[in-house]
Order: sequence, then C-alpha cells, then structure tokens
Amino acid sequence: MNTQPTASETDPVAVLTAMYEAESRYLAAGGPGEASFEPLAPYFAHDVVLHQADALPYGGTWRGHEGMVRFFLAMAEAWESFEIGEQEFFATGDTVFVRSEVQARARATGRELAFPVLQSIAVRDGRIAEVWPFYWDTAAIAAVCE
Repeated sequence: MNTQPTASETDPVAVLTAMYEAESRYLAAGGPGEASFEPLAPYFAHDVVLHQADALPYGGTWRGHEGMVRFFLAMAEAWESFEIGEQEFFATGDTVFVRSEVQARARATGRELAFPVLQSIAVRDGRIAEVWPFYWDTAAIAAVCE
C-alpha cells in the first residue's frame, strides 16, 4: 500500500482548488452551525493559523480546526451572503496567492458590497497551514456590517 501522497494531494494550487470545492459543498449543506466541518478538515493542518484584520467584525487570529469552526461561525454572523466569484491563483513554492472577487450582503444592515481580497496561503504537506487575507478597504467592509 502506497502511503506517499500523490502530486495532486500536495500541489498547493490543487489543494486550494479542492478546498474551495469542499467549502462550496459545506455552505450548500447549511454551513456554519448546521453542516459538519469534517469535509473541510482534511484540507487544513491541525495547527492552521488564519490571520484576519482586527478592524473586521471577524478580525483576529484563528488557530486550529476549532478556530476555523469559530471563524466560519463569525463570518456567518457578519454576512447573510458571501459569494466568491472570479479567482486567480499565483503559486511560488508552497505559497499560493489567491485573488478573489467577493460579492457579499451584511446580515446586520442588508447592505451589499463587492470587494477584492488577496490571500497569501502557505500549504505544507498537502494542508493549508497559514492564511493571511489582505483586503483593499477594511473600513468599507466594517462600515457595511455596522
């Protein structure tokens, strides 16, 4: 039995593409608070770290699988809808930069906002280990949510 991961299991872009597909299924199944995080868990290292800008309603540093579950819950509290549109992937070694176009509607205000986000994502041993999202205008995002 071969226990070595295949190239598609360790290629950073393939890992992220598969994770985004699993995330879509997770959200379609009810998402945070309703669907199980288990289908997403294999894509994240057990000690994953997600850094969100402090100015955002879901700002702070989220650690491990439990942190990811809490992060998804915080996102669901902030956003009634959060659709990721066009994405571009730029890989360099084990780091992938993902530019995404987002269309979202704030739960508290019902206001909509379209914005870009660029994420620096480190993939180690076929799992997402660290994520740094960079937003063009965190003040606009926070204002829509207030």
